[in-house]
Formats: sequence, structure tokens, C-alpha cells
Amino acid sequence: MRKIKEQYTMNNNRRKFLQVSALLGAGAFLPTGLVSAAESFAKLKKFGIQLYSVKEDMAKDAAGTMRKLAGFGYKQFEGFDGGKGILWGMSPAECKDLLKDTGVDFISSHANVFKDLDAQAEQAAEVGMKYLICPYIGAQKTVDDWKKIADRFNDAGKTLKKHGLKFAYHNHAYTFEKLDGQLPQDILMNNTDPKLVDFELDMYWAYVAGFDPLAYVAKFPGRFTLCHVKDAEAAGSDAHDRGVLLGKGEIPYVDIIKQSKKYGMEYFVVEQERFVNTNPLEAAERNASYLSNLSL
Repeated sequence: MRKIKEQYTMNNNRRKFLQVSALLGAGAFLPTGLVSAAESFAKLKKFGIQLYSVKEDMAKDAAGTMRKLAGFGYKQFEGFDGGKGILWGMSPAECKDLLKDTGVDFISSHANVFKDLDAQAEQAAEVGMKYLICPYIGAQKTVDDWKKIADRFNDAGKTLKKHGLKFAYHNHAYTFEKLDGQLPQDILMNNTDPKLVDFELDMYWAYVAGFDPLAYVAKFPGRFTLCHVKDAEAAGSDAHDRGVLLGKGEIPYVDIIKQSKKYGMEYFVVEQERFVNTNPLEAAERNASYLSNLSL
């Protein structure tokens, strides 16, 4: 993991050196105001949050919680079925009114994609979602089992296509653990139809499994259109227990976010599952502040 971080640091330092050199060279010919503007790097204009990050607050007051998140600067929501359906008990009309009032897009939802998919897709499409996402499938015993899972993903993708949506799969660490010499994530990538199936890369799970998230996105350009952005502290005894606030860990998100866009990444979705000296809403606000002030 140290090698991954060192490589990022070396590449990023070189890139910054070239950028600063170019700015200094141009500075001799630019007015002071223009030099200052040139030194300001681009910002991430839109980013989202997986509502599971504030699941207790959502259970108490879904609409009120979503309004608070919008106030923090989130422009996109990714939902989950917390027992009240993917719209949290709201009708599509009520949900659309809320989205209009807050200026937020409901881009996707984690869902049980193998049950009542048509009904869920109708609701999702009505509020403008683009994806329904399988959040967990569990480790499989054989390579053939993983190929069968890929077939199920293709079938789900066909169903969602009829509703104008697309299917995506969200990984955990187990798809990055080799089985009979093969990587389950590779099996899924190679046995699903790109026209029907996209992927949501959980950067954290790929990273703690020992993989460079950016390198994996680059390996399959155009397949990862969404990602979960969450940070990891230095290696501990339990991969499930390394989550920290964005900017407090060792995952180099400045470079990852900037470079992954070149390979088709469109949606950057915050997810926080571990809370140290903070609560879910405070963590959501601090993570939004981090992304809002990120210079890319």
C-alpha cells in the first residue's frame, strides 16, 4: 500500500511542478489579476452522498435530512432501501418537489435488483434516477458462480434498459480477492455487456484490498461511471475499521478524482460508515467541505 501512495505522490508532485513552472513562465506576460486566476485550480462542481451515511437520520426524517444535506453543498443523492422503498415512503411527486426545492438530483439508488425490479424502476425513472445499483452480492465459491452472477447482472440491465435506466454493481473487498487465480471483479467486468452494465467503484474497498483504484479504473475505461469516495487511515488489523473523514486518511483523492474523469467517471459519491469523534450529519458536512475546497 505504501508503494501505491508513493507512486501517487511522485506523479502528483511532478504534475504540480510542471503546472507551477508553466504559470511562472506565463506570469511575466500576464497582469497580476490574471496570474492569480491562473493559479486557481478547478473545483469539483458537483458531488453526491450515499444516504446510508446518515441512515439513522433518514429513518427519523427523510425529507428533513435530505434538506440538511443539500444545505451542506451536496448536489446529488444516492439512495438505498431502508425498509420504506427507494423513495423512503414518498410518492414520486413528493420526491420530485423536494428535489426541485433543494436543487439536488437523485442520481441512483442501491436496491434489491432481483426483486420487483420493474416496479422499482418505474419509481426511479419518474424522479429522474439514472441507475439502480446492486450494493452487495457476497463472495462466490467458484469462477463459474461469478460468471452466473454476471449473467444475472446482464438480465437486470436488460430490464432496466426498458425503463430508460442502467444497472450498476457496487463492489466490496471480496471481488478484489483472487479465486482460482482469477480476480472476481475482472470476471464481472469481462462477462457483462457494457451497454447494459456499469460499475460503481468503492475506492475504499479496492484500496484496502491492495489495489490502486485509479489504475483499475484506467484498466476498464468507460465501465466505471460512479464511485464511492471514502478515506482510509493507515493499515490496521481490520479492513472494516479503517474509515476516516475525507482528507484524514491516505487515499490520494485529488489525483484520483482528477484523473478518473479521463476514463469515464462521472459521479463522485461520499459514503461514511465509521465515525470517530463525530456524528453522521457532522461527518457529512465536513466531507462536503473537503470536496468543495478541493483543488484539482
